Amino acid sequence: MDTKNISIIIVFTALTVVLNLSPFKIPAPYAPFLIYQIWEIPIVAVTLLYCFKTGIIISFVNTLVLLIVFPGALPTGPFYNLAAVLSMLFGIVSAVKLSSKSNRSSGLRELTASTGLGLALRVTAMTLINGTLLPYPPPLGFGIPFEIVTAYLPLIALFNATITLYTIPVGYALAKAVKKRGVLRSE
Repeated sequence: MDTKNISIIIVFTALTVVLNLSPFKIPAPYAPFLIYQIWEIPIVAVTLLYCFKTGIIISFVNTLVLLIVFPGALPTGPFYNLAAVLSMLFGIVSAVKLSSKSNRSSGLRELTASTGLGLALRVTAMTLINGTLLPYPPPLGFGIPFEIVTAYLPLIALFNATITLYTIPVGYALAKAVKKRGVLRSE
């Protein structure tokens, strides 16, 4: 890894951590224990500007910082965030690769496919993870009875879906603006 890549990782990791720890948080009105934030947007943008590997590295470093500085209500909570982000990024990267093989690829089509596949993979992964782990006692889960977890899964799925509906399009817009201005080159 060269100096430029290390610099990009440091800058975007710092931005991600600052946004994650910032007071800009909006509780979901339908489930106030779920919090809307914008820290995933730089990860999406850097993944689109550079590569999946860079997005993964930033996601892991963000997780490590959160484990040390602010794990949240559950000590393993940052790992839940990591799973959500990685599943979404995998959907984005898969859609980009599939649309690049298409002869009729367009920016809007790629954005729509990325958002749809990112949403589907994130919601599926997090439904499985939450449904499996939340009934366990801390540090894996909250020791919530399975019946209650099952009742909350649709709300958690809605939360994960709505995060992707703003995170991916805004990440795309930022990546496009950066490419257009030539601020960061992915040479």
